[in-house]
Formats: sequence, structure tokens, C-alpha cells
Amino acid sequence: MSMALRSGRTRQAGRNGEAEVTRKPLGAVRRAQAITTYGVGSVIAIEDQSYIVSGLDSWRVWPSDKVYEPRLQHWLQVANFQLPPADEPPSGDGIRVRLFPEMYSCGTCKKLQEFKRFGSLAGRSVCGACDKPLTPSRFVIACENGHLDDFPYFEWVHKKSAPTREVDQQTKHELTLESSGQTASLRSVVIKCSCGVPPASLEGAFGGGAMSALGIKCKGRRPWLGRDAKEPQCIAIPRTLQRGASAAWFSITRSALSIPPWSQTLQQRLNEHYNWLAKKLERGLPESEILEDIKEHPHLTDDGRFTPEAVLAAVHRRRELEASALPDSDEAAMFESANKLRQEEYNHLYDGTGSVARDENFECIQAPGDGSALPYGINRSMLVKRLREVRALESFTRVTMPDPAGGDTRRAAMANGTMDWLPAIEVSGEGVFLAIDEHLVRAWEQRPGPVRRAQQIWLNHTAILRERAERAGSTKLPGDIKSPVTPRYVLLHTLAHVLINEWSLDCGYPAAALRERLYVDQDMAGVLIYTATSDSAGSLGGVVAQGEHRKLYETLESALTRTEWCSQDPPCMESEASGIDSLNLAACYACVLLPETSCETNNVFLDRAMLVGTPDDPATGFFYKGD
Repeated sequence: MSMALRSGRTRQAGRNGEAEVTRKPLGAVRRAQAITTYGVGSVIAIEDQSYIVSGLDSWRVWPSDKVYEPRLQHWLQVANFQLPPADEPPSGDGIRVRLFPEMYSCGTCKKLQEFKRFGSLAGRSVCGACDKPLTPSRFVIACENGHLDDFPYFEWVHKKSAPTREVDQQTKHELTLESSGQTASLRSVVIKCSCGVPPASLEGAFGGGAMSALGIKCKGRRPWLGRDAKEPQCIAIPRTLQRGASAAWFSITRSALSIPPWSQTLQQRLNEHYNWLAKKLERGLPESEILEDIKEHPHLTDDGRFTPEAVLAAVHRRRELEASALPDSDEAAMFESANKLRQEEYNHLYDGTGSVARDENFECIQAPGDGSALPYGINRSMLVKRLREVRALESFTRVTMPDPAGGDTRRAAMANGTMDWLPAIEVSGEGVFLAIDEHLVRAWEQRPGPVRRAQQIWLNHTAILRERAERAGSTKLPGDIKSPVTPRYVLLHTLAHVLINEWSLDCGYPAAALRERLYVDQDMAGVLIYTATSDSAGSLGGVVAQGEHRKLYETLESALTRTEWCSQDPPCMESEASGIDSLNLAACYACVLLPETSCETNNVFLDRAMLVGTPDDPATGFFYKGD
């Protein structure tokens, strides 16, 4: 289902029949894209104009679109989540966009100025002087704190061409943008000013210190929250970006699986009524009186399926969750795979469930068999026949992507003021959970080969974390900033990738339709591979079948055989640094890398040698059994 992007005013009949102000639809994107690609603060091109998605305080959402996941709500400290509004009436008036960038140019008269100064007729994007289409600025500037602004063409041409010359404010300044077209480089894009200052090309504008060299500082602008929304005194250095570049917006999403008791029918019934009942307890009302109130709401008891006492006990349990400590924050470098939420999920995936009702959201059983057919190194295979995942957009960053291992506290504001909800989607699916043999992995991670290879990634990642902390003005000592990379994590992560690639060939799902969820800590070594879609297509049984013992043995053997050789070998296997920020070793798109939607950490912290070893040291591989 898609959501509408709207701007401009019209009138339509409201939900109660009264006339209400709505806005002209400009376009639409899928609901899932509202938290992954085109969320709050992102720039989106619609036909011949460019817009930025407005803050949550401007969205129009409905109570019927609320989504609940108590564990994730507790982590993110919100009352609930909201589905992005759909484009179907009457809920299609929900997502607002604002014109951005404001600087446009005309290809005929070459003028470069704010869109409103062109005198374009309402609903059109044409130059008022020559009636030709306008083009939004190709370039913007952004900083690592999430601020975004128009490219400073005026300052660029004046400070670059005549750095010592004072700008005469009494003189009329009209900018033009011209391109010789002789080359594809920025040298052929020239900015001129009518004041007579020498023209300046945009060559060098993308350099890391281009803006600071000219004394151009970040103004702290947040155009998605309004034209005048600013955070003054930002010390980050602005960088030039292409308007549609991926670096202009990185989402920060959080997710959680629904596990017992929150996946059970009683807690699902309680969702909409919890606040009402919790307030009664907070006011100190006698429980006997609250039980009578529960009896008057048959929906809560499911017409006698649950007793009022059971409902009240469920309320107490959720209050205990709200009073419990929060999961680990991002201030310390730690993989999400090791936090408290994952530990809770790991326990339920490892132990499985008994018989569950048809309307519950979590069903996990052990694959049949005595384990004799399980492949070497795998301790347990669990068939997750039903799962529900809630993915929420917590915030976003710009310029550099958020570090997948935590230690990054950059968070751009999602709204003016505090909101008690976040946009989210809920997806259903199926999967297979594999637990690695704990005794084998403990012995393996002490071998010299895995330790040495993980150390290479650790050093590269630690250097990045320290550099980022220094840029952010962190007060931490460099020695206190360390990467959480371990041989165990690289092993589990790479195993998930090779299995997804193998299963995509065997079970009918493309690799982009499968996802990994890692559970890695000192006392955890597991991986969940699952489908998760917004409809029933993700639960057709194709992935669950891969977890049956003999099938798993066959597919893992096949995956490891493929992994032993890469079409890019020997350079791939012998690489000492590859991938984003040199955070991979033996890993490339010809062997273990996946579509970005499938990987938790943007295809980093991978090394297939951890699985199969190297030609010089086969014992580096976890699945090496010896001679």
C-alpha cells in the first residue's frame, strides 16, 4: 500500500461529512518507504520539482492505524506507533512535503534564484519571464548533525572569486548558472553575479573542506520542520552533496519481534485499552472495582475466553515492563545483536513454543528428528512458522551513515516538540533459527587464524569510531573507544549471508526478500533467517522447509562448497581490507555480499575465511574438521 505526498490546499468531505481543508496530492510512495527511503527529512523528486518530507507534527494520522509492540515502545519511549497514512480516502491526507531546495535555475535565461522569485503560476514550475521549465538546484549542503540547506551559491561566487573583496550590499546581485557542456565535470558549471565579481566554477565544491576553506559555516537549518526551524551554533562542517544522493539521508530504524507474552492474544486485546486500565491502577482504585469495569467490556475478555483476573494480571505485567530498565543505549559501541531485546528473543527462539492459538503472532518449534542429521557445528534448528516484526523509524542522519555497531548518538529532530509516537510498519513472515554449537565456537574463537583476521577488522573499525568521536567533540579518551567486533560476530554474520544466498536458489524467494537477524554475545550464538512482508506472501512455508535437518545439511554443505571459491579469487580471499571503510576481508558481491535490505550492518564485518579457512590456514574456518 502506498501513501500520498501532498501540498497545496483543496476541500473535501471529512470523515463525519463536514467540509475540511485537505491538500492536492503530488505523488505517492509505498508505506515501507516512509521509514526506509522517503522518511521525515528526506528529499524526494516529483516530476519537475523537488520536495522534502515534513516533520511528524505535520502528518495526519488516524487512531485506526496505531501499531503496538510493547518491548519496542519501551525501548524508544513512545506510547505507540503509527502506520504511515495510505493514499486511499479518507486517510490519504497525511504526509506533508515542503519545497526544497528553494534555489531553482532556468535553462533559457540562466537565472539562478529562489523559486518564488521566478513568478511561476500556481501548480506549475516555469520561468515567469520565458515560460520555460525550471530546474531545482542539483546541489545542497548538509552536516553530520542532520542539518540541510541550499547550496550557498552567493557566498561561493563572492568568496571564491574575490576572498578579500567586501560585498557591496547596495549593489544589485543577480546570479546566473551557465554550463559549457564541454565536459561532465563541475569545472564546466559556472556561477556569475551581476555585481561584476569574477565568475566561479563549482570545481572543488565536493571537497571535505571546501566550505570551511571559504568560511562558510553550518546555519543549523532544518527545512523539514519549517523555513525558520534552526539549531544555532552547530559546529559541524557542512559538506556539498547531490540533491538525490544517498548520503543526504540515512534512516535510523529499530525493530523487534513479537514474542510471548506480547505476541499472545490476551496482550493483543489489551493494546487499545491498556492506558485506560493502567490509569485506574495509578489512581489507586480497588482492584475489585477495576475487575467490574473489565467485565463490562466483553472485547477484553474475548466473550469469556479470558477471565477479568487474567486481564488485570496482563496489565500488571505490562506495567512491570514500563518500570524496568531500558535496553542498552547507543552511547556505547555494541552491536544491536547483543542488546537486551535480542537476548529475550534468543531465549524464546532457542526454547520454542508449545501449542499456540491461531491468532497469536509467534510460533516456533524444533525441527523433527534426533539431531543426528544436523550438519557439523549446528546445535539446534528451530522452525519459526509464524513471526511478526515491527520496524520503526527512530530518526535519521546525513553525510555519514550511522555506525552499525553503536557509539553514534547523532539524531536529527523528527518534529517540532516531543511526539509520543513514531512511524512504523508491521510485517509478518516465517523463518529458521539456527543455534551454533557453543562448545565448538568457544574452542574455534581461540585459534590464531580467527583471532588475527577479526583483529584486522577490529583495528579498522576502532580507528573509524575514534575519528568520528573526535569530529563530534567527544570527551572520551581514545583508549576508551573500542570496536565490538569479535571472531564470533564475523562468523555468524558471514554464515547468515551464505545461507541466504543458498536458500534464495532453493526456496523460491529472491535474496532481497530474505533478512538476517543476528544473536551474538558471550552467551549467544544464533542467527534467524526469515521472510518479512506486509502481506501473507512471506509465510508460504518455503523458508521453514529449509530448517528440516536433512535439508539443512544439504543446503549448508552446498553453501560452504560455493563459499570455498569466488570468481574474484585469489584477490578476494587474499584481501586485507575491502568493503565500506575497509570493514570486510574476504567478501565481495561475487561471493557473500547481499542486497542492502537483507543485511543488518550494510554489508560490513564479513569474511568467508571464517567459514572455510584460507588455502594457507584451513583451520581458520569454523567448519574445518581437521585431517
